[in-house]
Amino acid sequence: MKILVWGTYDLSKPRARLLIQGLRSEAVDLQEIHADIWSDVADKSQMKRGGGLVRVLRALLSYPRLLGAFLKTPRPDVVLLGYPALLDVIVLWPFARARGVPIVMDLFISAYDTVVQDRGLVSAMNPIAWLLYVLEWIALRLASRVIIDTPTHARHIEEIYHLPPGCIGAVPVGAETSAFPQLAPQPPSDRPRILFYGQLIPLHGIETVLDAALSVEGRRFDWMIIGSGQDQPIVEQRLLDEPHDHISWQKWVPYEALRDEISQAHICLGVFGTSRKAGSVIPNKVYQCLAAGRPVVTRNSEAIAPLAAISKGAIEMVEPDEPDALLMGIARIVDADYPVFPRQAVESFSEKSIGQALLGEAKKVLPNR
Repeated sequence: MKILVWGTYDLSKPRARLLIQGLRSEAVDLQEIHADIWSDVADKSQMKRGGGLVRVLRALLSYPRLLGAFLKTPRPDVVLLGYPALLDVIVLWPFARARGVPIVMDLFISAYDTVVQDRGLVSAMNPIAWLLYVLEWIALRLASRVIIDTPTHARHIEEIYHLPPGCIGAVPVGAETSAFPQLAPQPPSDRPRILFYGQLIPLHGIETVLDAALSVEGRRFDWMIIGSGQDQPIVEQRLLDEPHDHISWQKWVPYEALRDEISQAHICLGVFGTSRKAGSVIPNKVYQCLAAGRPVVTRNSEAIAPLAAISKGAIEMVEPDEPDALLMGIARIVDADYPVFPRQAVESFSEKSIGQALLGEAKKVLPNR
């Protein structure tokens, strides 16, 4: 199968890299036509005023070159649009249709669901919300096949956009296993180290983490928080108001340094937000920490349940927005002597498994399949 990966997809994030690595592991005939407009933005929702417009302008300026290359390249069987593909699919669709090439679009993160429903950055009545909804409504119907990270997330997006059940496929986020190999266990300690990292957005539930860490019980542990973002003022205020010698906070560490941070932790944390989206996704960090051999405490959800079922105790699911439940999940892992996610089960979210899942979705858009 000939697959062309096309557009302005963001290679600074693991998602696009993993999809491409997965396809290469399946030995498909793979070609890329790419314009980099995103790699200098860590959190797209936190761009400075006008930053989004700058990216749109960069994309628009790149499309003549991208389209020219698409028209010149030998006809692929499928074209894959990596995240973010909202504008890419609208621009490419007439040209792909003219050449008879089906489009597989990785939605990954819904702009409308994220900005309006999950993060609450604008109200549903705001014109920006209307624009995002309309653009995404169109994009989802132009693509021959849409993929996202979990079946639960797929059903959520289908409901938002009134799409037929099953029309969105699921390809897990997974982890770059070469970047997160299994680490040696941390030596036992009277003060286990708890690691949270990620963008400080409502989905992650940093308030729940802080409530747990600053409680009497939470002061028995050492906590490392890594991240910045929308909820950063909450962290700043809480750490300003309360004694916190047992809590360290770094606003950023390079991706390459995450493995070292994980290696120093006894337990890693997932997400604890209460939104529908928080219960629909499994973030990169959960896969990364499990691959590296560290147990994870995260919110109970339909999305994480299948992974927890094969975790041999390395995933503790707790109710969202409940600091006491988070602390109890930590205590259960400590009492169980820090279970390690089964090595063979890591293959279920390795690059090869991601490639197989993506290839299966791509084959669904081919004629006579």
